Amino acid sequence: MLALALSAAAAKAQPVKEPVTTKANRPALEQQFRERVAKLTQNRVGLNDGQMAQLEQSNARFAPQLAQVAAQERETRRQLRLEMTSTGQPNQQHVSDLIDASLRFQKQRIAIIEEEQKDLARFMNPVQRARYIALQQQFRRRAQELDGQNAGQQGRPKLQRGGQALKKRP
Repeated sequence: MLALALSAAAAKAQPVKEPVTTKANRPALEQQFRERVAKLTQNRVGLNDGQMAQLEQSNARFAPQLAQVAAQERETRRQLRLEMTSTGQPNQQHVSDLIDASLRFQKQRIAIIEEEQKDLARFMNPVQRARYIALQQQFRRRAQELDGQNAGQQGRPKLQRGGQALKKRP
């Protein structure tokens, strides 16, 4: 999700001059995107080259962990929706287990974020960390907006914050 948001922000800030993306030029476009996002982050957060190198290392360490927990949370929510909307009476024990799992994943995500913040504090000052957090939130919001637009184009209901579907107007 963050990568999608970052691409949207980078694309909005600096339009890509190349024609339609093909599978052949996708790696080059992704590399350009990563470079633009890094430059944008460096400028907005106020990081020097050494700090950027450390940020890249930190992201390489924590991003996979956060992505895994996010995927587990999504799957748990999906299973809970299925259980609650299935015909008949929902299985009480299964619902309880899914709620417990959801809480466990939220705690894991918070623990990873706390660990990431401790790592960032090694080479960023508090103002830089606050700017970085704000930039990440901006990217996430943009990704959610794009996901909502994409959902509408694909005939799926658009989602509001909190995952509730917007009703389509006739």
